[in-house]
Amino acid sequence: MDITNFVVSARNQALLYGDYNTYHKQLTKKLHNCRKRLHIVTRNRSKFSKKDPVTAEKLSENHEFLHLQLLTAERAWAHAMRFKAVHSTDTKGITGRTRSHIISRFDKGARTAEHLVTILSDSATSGASDTDILEARAYASMVRGATQFEKQSWEPCLRSYATARIIYTALATSMKGDIFKDLLSETIDPSIRYAAYQSKVPRTLAIPTIARKAFPSSDSSLVDQINKLAPDLLKKSDSDAQKGQVGAPNAPQTITWRSREVKIEDAAIALALASTDIATARLAEKLASSDVILPKEMAAAYDEVLIASQDAADATKHAIDELKEEGVSQNDSRIQSLQITRTAVNYQMISWRIGRNRVLSGEHDGALLDSAPTTTRKSKKDATSQRPRIEPPGRKISRLKDKVVLYDSTLQSIDSIKELPGVAADEGLLEQLNATARYFHALKSLSIARSHSLTNKSLNALVLTKHAFDECEQSAAFFSKNGTSSSESSPRNIEIRQSDIQFLHQLLKGELQRCRAIVEIDNLQKRSTNTTPPSARIPLVARLFEYPAEGVDLENLVVYPPKVEPIPVKPLFFDVAWNYINYPGKAPAAAPEPEQTPAQQAQPQKRGWFGFGR
Repeated sequence: MDITNFVVSARNQALLYGDYNTYHKQLTKKLHNCRKRLHIVTRNRSKFSKKDPVTAEKLSENHEFLHLQLLTAERAWAHAMRFKAVHSTDTKGITGRTRSHIISRFDKGARTAEHLVTILSDSATSGASDTDILEARAYASMVRGATQFEKQSWEPCLRSYATARIIYTALATSMKGDIFKDLLSETIDPSIRYAAYQSKVPRTLAIPTIARKAFPSSDSSLVDQINKLAPDLLKKSDSDAQKGQVGAPNAPQTITWRSREVKIEDAAIALALASTDIATARLAEKLASSDVILPKEMAAAYDEVLIASQDAADATKHAIDELKEEGVSQNDSRIQSLQITRTAVNYQMISWRIGRNRVLSGEHDGALLDSAPTTTRKSKKDATSQRPRIEPPGRKISRLKDKVVLYDSTLQSIDSIKELPGVAADEGLLEQLNATARYFHALKSLSIARSHSLTNKSLNALVLTKHAFDECEQSAAFFSKNGTSSSESSPRNIEIRQSDIQFLHQLLKGELQRCRAIVEIDNLQKRSTNTTPPSARIPLVARLFEYPAEGVDLENLVVYPPKVEPIPVKPLFFDVAWNYINYPGKAPAAAPEPEQTPAQQAQPQKRGWFGFGR
């Protein structure tokens, strides 16, 4: 019968471009059409007569009665949500007759859904399966929970939402799709968390644990149906039954930040930190294996730990926002502990983000200028057997630009760490961040210097290389005194290893000497060109057969003004011009006499058209 998909798809389709008012109108039209198909609609200008209630026999004959019940319950729910949305901006809140009307609409939808559960429970007559009964039970519990939420009956509300959550979790194990996950994350879980807070349930309990404890275990038939789908769902004591989440026993109870230990009181933060630890262990395994060899593959391995770190940061921020909404002051110990946790979690997230950029930049953080980087597994495998390919300067400059973008992103991430709470007052951490920023500034300046060197701007390359060397020298001085806690086998993050800083220092020392030598050679060439006097220079037009290796002097292309100079001429010129040159001692040739032709009588000229004169 697919009850959940029918309800959720109708909601999403209407709320995608409209609001609850639009959804209410659509449900009214659908309900009228459904009654027409069932021949129970009240005709125009006719007296209303109450129809008989839907029974299991009717439902077995025609499944449109199922849609009739669902549309009726959804219309009442949408009507209540429309009133809540309209009066949500009221300064005094929703009170009086408006609140009573909203509760009445929710109650009508819950009674209609519960009546549907009663009909479907007679499976022998209605023909409903266990899955259909569970879906109808979960939907009825969700609407009933919304009614009790508005009534502020927190314990019954928590019980209803817990029932819906347990059923949807069990159904998610046997049915494909993200419909149940969306319902849990968007509607049920926030309501459970708020109802648990109002019921004085400790925050250290996770939402799955709260739902398991609030679930009505006295309903044996419901327990049996859930055990058929997920036998271990109700047996787990301190862990979530959903796939991919971590149980509470494995979650850390404390977090340490700069020699300060803070107790984790929020279960969501503890679960997120446990997921981060597992993702970090998987990252280390992937990077240590031989399957991950390309920079893009190594960077993709960081995605899981980045997502887990982001979830931990979001959970911490959500916990702080909840306490602020409750009116807790900033001086409260809970706020202070959460602020320290937030700084530690965000620092860890940004650290992994920087590590991903370092992996993408290449070996030794991109300090080496590879002639032809391998981007595929085939090229990586054959790199040792084939001769290295020489890339054009344009391709090299393009790769250097990509590295500069990664260095800029890393520097921005370091600046964002300085804005975290408590970092500005920590002088030791600030010095470490400044030394790390100088290290990446040196790498950035080195890449820009190489791009200038490829475009024959040796003086600019020398200045940038000298700046990179100075930055690296200051960074190396700090790390040599304080050292780093990062090991050589651990995944790359914000921690700079001693081997990396020493390698960059030696490389920049050699690059600086090389740039100085190139600038000196360029200066010597300019001096040799300028010492030659202009009168002794041969113009370019006279030495077109030579390649101008030292460059073309645009001021000495031709001789101007032109001078009379002897030009070598071949003897063939004199043979051709023999008859046209008067040599001494040669008699002039007699000119031939013109032939005389008899004069012809001039014919009279015709005038006018067709020879007729005027």
